[in-house]
Amino acid sequence: MKAVLLIGLGRFGQHVARKLNDLGQQVMAVDTDEGRVDAVLPFVTNAQIGDSTNRDFLTALDVPSFDACIVAIGDNFQNSLETTDLLKELGAKKVIARASRGVQEKFLLRSGADEVVYPEKQLAAWTAIRCTSDHILDYIELDEDFSIFELAIPREWAGRTILQLDLRKKYGLNVLGLRTGGTLDMRITPDTTLDEDHSVLILGRPKDVQKCLHL
Repeated sequence: MKAVLLIGLGRFGQHVARKLNDLGQQVMAVDTDEGRVDAVLPFVTNAQIGDSTNRDFLTALDVPSFDACIVAIGDNFQNSLETTDLLKELGAKKVIARASRGVQEKFLLRSGADEVVYPEKQLAAWTAIRCTSDHILDYIELDEDFSIFELAIPREWAGRTILQLDLRKKYGLNVLGLRTGGTLDMRITPDTTLDEDHSVLILGRPKDVQKCLHL
C-alpha cells in the first residue's frame, strides 16, 4: 500500500481518487473548493481544503512522507507549476503532474515534475487506434514503438493454435494472454487454441498489428 498526495479534485482528479481507492491505496486529497473535497470523501483516507501554492500549507502536510504526489490541477496552469515546484522543494519523492497542452508538459518537467500525464493526448491516441479496426478493444502505449493491444479474435483465427498462427514469425507480435468472460489467462503455450469468445492480448508495434489485421 502506498501513500499518495492528490492535489486538484476536478473531474480528472476525482477519477484518480476513485481508482486509487479501488486499488487500496491511502490518499490525501487537497483542493481549494469545499464541494470538490466533499465529493471525494468516500474514496480517500483524508482530505483538506487548502491552497497548494502556499508553502506553509504544503509543509504542514509533510510532503516527504508520501510515496507519490499527483498534481491534477486543470483549471489554473500557474498554480499547477507553482505547486509542482514547491513539492520538489519540500522533498517530494515523486511528482506526477497533469498537462492539457504540449507546452505545459515542457514547463512542468522544467519545474521538477518526475512524470507528466497528458490525458487529452493519450485519449486522442487511444481513440485513433481504436477506430482503425473493429477488432481492437483496448490499447496501452508502452513507448514510441511498442504497445499492448487487446483484440477480438478474428473469425479466421478461431479454432487455430498459437503455433499455427505463428504471429511472432510473421508479424513480430507476441501473444501475452487470453481473456474469456472477464477472466485473464496468461498461461499461453504454442498449443493454446483460440476461440471466438476469447479476446487476445498482443504485444507489438502498431504498424505490425495493422498488417496482421490487414488494415
